[in-house]
Amino acid sequence: MSLSRSDVENIAHLARLSITEADATVYAGSLSKILGLVEQLNSVDISQVEPMAHPLAGQVQRLREDQVSAEGQREKFQRNAAKVEAGLYLVPKVIE
Repeated sequence: MSLSRSDVENIAHLARLSITEADATVYAGSLSKILGLVEQLNSVDISQVEPMAHPLAGQVQRLREDQVSAEGQREKFQRNAAKVEAGLYLVPKVIE
């Protein structure tokens, strides 16, 4: 699939992006190449491939144990806050 400069300008308008005419030509070429790759992927025969419910089904994931790396720093962080009361951050009311 090939995109024209006007197609790219229309897409940019819909996405509320500001692009120059020179950039539109470059983007048209780049996006056309990307869509060409997607068309190649769509042409692959996957009729013999069984769908997976989860890509790691039957495999063991190597996960590290959750460990606390920084303890008891609440007072340190709350010293920088504008308002604190009873260990909680106080913020301005935004809904009336």
